[in-house]
Amino acid sequence: MQPIVQPFFDPVTGTVTYVVFQSGHPECAVIDPVLDYDPKAGRTSTTNADKVIEFVRQHGLGVQWILETHAHADHLSAAHYLRGELGGKIAIGEHICIVQAVFKKLFNLEPGFHVDGSQFDHLFREDEAFSIGGLTAKALYVPGHTPADTAYQIGDAVFVGDTLFMPDVGTARCDFPGGDAHRLYGSIRKLLDLADDVRFFMCHDYPPEGRKPEWETTVLAQRAHNIHVHDGVTEEQFVSMREARDATLAMPVLILPSVQVNIRAGNFPPPEDNGVSYLKIPLDAL
Repeated sequence: MQPIVQPFFDPVTGTVTYVVFQSGHPECAVIDPVLDYDPKAGRTSTTNADKVIEFVRQHGLGVQWILETHAHADHLSAAHYLRGELGGKIAIGEHICIVQAVFKKLFNLEPGFHVDGSQFDHLFREDEAFSIGGLTAKALYVPGHTPADTAYQIGDAVFVGDTLFMPDVGTARCDFPGGDAHRLYGSIRKLLDLADDVRFFMCHDYPPEGRKPEWETTVLAQRAHNIHVHDGVTEEQFVSMREARDATLAMPVLILPSVQVNIRAGNFPPPEDNGVSYLKIPLDAL
């Protein structure tokens, strides 16, 4: 089963949002939608999400699922906005509760913020099967980048989240709270054990100079050419490389605003008594 995959690339955050559906069927899923955010002004907009909405409506599709691969640290999620415009269930892996607990403490969130995943409409169990119209799908638990990453296998396509990047870019960092390079290696090998012709779709691309953004590759290409984890790279070699590399990386520009929104399924914090929602910036905490 080969789904139709329509990508939407955001050059500001390097994020790729996908609409996934089957020819002849109206049901679709939206994966990792982006809410635009200007960190200088603290202002949000819906330019990226509105492109998705336009595509869905023009093609007569109905959104069944809005799927998050994890609580992103590099962009705010437009899941809440899209659900209001198009419907569908917002879903993420069940281990989001671990991430919520960590960041509720970091941000000293309001007592009414529950760390049980109830902000989402559905929490996927490991290897849980589901459907998108006539497409069969499965949620794959792939921790390492965070403790709660989930990839989605839909027909012959896998949306890998932040486990892998394009082969010439490598793999995701593991130095966020709860990240673990050993676990990421195991998750990546789990994905690379799939059939050679399975299509992988990246959540991000940060192309080297001279290459245009790309987001589709295969198991075979990753096993042969991924600069961090091609066949022959041992777990010890990968962990040593990943930990040394992570020690040199700055925090993502949007990690503090984005995580606060994304652990709420794309919703904003409750407005204060003046009707305005505020994001917190913990000082000297990361």
